[in-house]
Amino acid sequence: MGTNRKRLVAAAASMVVAVSLAGCGGDSGDGSGPKGQTDQEVTEATKGGAVFSLETAVTQAWDPQRTYTGRDLSNQSRLVYRSLVDFPKGVTDNIEGQTPIPDLATDTGQSNEDATEWSFTLKDGPKWQDGKPVTCEDLKYGVSRTFATDVITGGPNYIIGYLDVPQDADGQPVYKGPYTGEGQDAFDQAVTCDGNTITYRFKKPWPDFPYAVAALRSFDPYRADQDKGDKSKLSVFSNGPYMLDEKGWNEDSGGTFVRNPEWDASEDTNRDANFDTITFEIGIETEVIIDRLIADEGNDKFAFTSRSVTPAQYPQITGDVEARAVNFESPFSNYLVPNFNRLTNLKVRQALAAATNRAAYVGALGGDKASAPSLSIVNPSTPGYVANPNFGKAEGGDVEGAKALLEESGETLPYPIKLTYPIGSDATDKAFAALKATYDEAGFDVTLDGLDPSGPYYEQIQKPGSDSDLIWGGWGSDWPSVSTVIPPLFDSRVNITKASNGQDYGNYASDEVNAAIDAAAAETDIDKANEMWSEVDNMLAEDVAYIPLDTTKFYFLHGSGLENYVNSAGTNGYTDLGVLSVVDGGK
Repeated sequence: MGTNRKRLVAAAASMVVAVSLAGCGGDSGDGSGPKGQTDQEVTEATKGGAVFSLETAVTQAWDPQRTYTGRDLSNQSRLVYRSLVDFPKGVTDNIEGQTPIPDLATDTGQSNEDATEWSFTLKDGPKWQDGKPVTCEDLKYGVSRTFATDVITGGPNYIIGYLDVPQDADGQPVYKGPYTGEGQDAFDQAVTCDGNTITYRFKKPWPDFPYAVAALRSFDPYRADQDKGDKSKLSVFSNGPYMLDEKGWNEDSGGTFVRNPEWDASEDTNRDANFDTITFEIGIETEVIIDRLIADEGNDKFAFTSRSVTPAQYPQITGDVEARAVNFESPFSNYLVPNFNRLTNLKVRQALAAATNRAAYVGALGGDKASAPSLSIVNPSTPGYVANPNFGKAEGGDVEGAKALLEESGETLPYPIKLTYPIGSDATDKAFAALKATYDEAGFDVTLDGLDPSGPYYEQIQKPGSDSDLIWGGWGSDWPSVSTVIPPLFDSRVNITKASNGQDYGNYASDEVNAAIDAAAAETDIDKANEMWSEVDNMLAEDVAYIPLDTTKFYFLHGSGLENYVNSAGTNGYTDLGVLSVVDGGK
């Protein structure tokens, strides 16, 4: 999800958070360490009470078509935005938790034989917060916004590559989105409304389209009369159980959501909406958040976070505090990308890959409670994962090999490198200092460029003219397929424009890789497709299009006043706000 099995998560604030929808298993919960997801269950809840989300990273966007971090995707799905289909509430099992169920639609969709056409029929009953019904036209308008790539930036763009809209001379869709109306006829033929039934027509098979709809907000409905274009980024117009209060959203401090009186609990059975209000407090340092949750006082008894416990605080997670902690593998992987607009010498990129000391990096992050070294940009929980042999040993850090490659490069040494990453906890800074130490030893001269995540981070690294040489990214599959890792990160056709590099932060462009992506995406045999994706991954590794770092482990803590605290597979492992409740309703 951005760091989600596609990244995603509130990746902007730390290495250990990324954007996606893949869920992960926890430990055995046998008492030998922090609990995992397998210990969690949902019980009958008392309605009422106020809950609080304590966060470091700002919210990337409340605009559904712009959202691409796992935390925000999850929160929006359970609070304010409904989709044609969604993932079930409160389920930790990967298979069940990531199997779509009807939400706004009457079923999970009907397709033609080759899955190039999908139709969904809307239920009667769902309404917007002003009481007007959610319509087929709202769904069509929502998906149209993604085509306005100069306005709606930062969100997933799968629909541009799939929808049966002709291309112009530049290889871009002739439809330019609803703000100009250019190419509108072509879009109107690809997406049609017949009463309450919406039909999408694709130029290639998309058999797992319902998974994309459930995983991402980019297919959610959007009311045209509420669209402020580039000013809609932090606006919320709800069709879910909650809506923003009259104060609205403050990008620096957060906001509060209250009950939406137009939401019908009898019709929407996938959101329990147990609490009365939820307040997001943002911009708090991670260590402060964890200290507050450990102390468990006042409103913090009813608080949770997407920030992991820092290594310095591990010794405090004992006794009653440990009973409120969970530690489990996330669906997110973290990596570095060389900037291909600057690092044009393959030998230099190879030297960087050889010198990357994953063992030191993971150790600085906190060891096996925080992460594990990785040998692919694909998370091990994703079907089709294969460790990439091109990246050597998991621990990495071959200084002598890197020195030899740098000497072969013919460049003047030491070679200057600007390494850009999101400022997070002290552990984050130590992790990048550990990478710098080995890089410098190998013959580089690294300047660490820590960016304030309130930027937010991803918007800053998506500028094609960046002077960064090496850039941190995080990702998780959007749904259980390698096809939602490699193409959205490295297909230049759907990423690189004059204004943005999309999710291709390193500005990587390869016609050969793009052709291999098309071939793998067209393969209907899953085993053959996975072999083809592995070959694409090998091609990327040979170009050093990315350098794998680690896979994140979540180590979450919450207040004692919360019950039905579940990190479900359908919410990327984040707190499932569809079932969360307050003990005794806060009474």
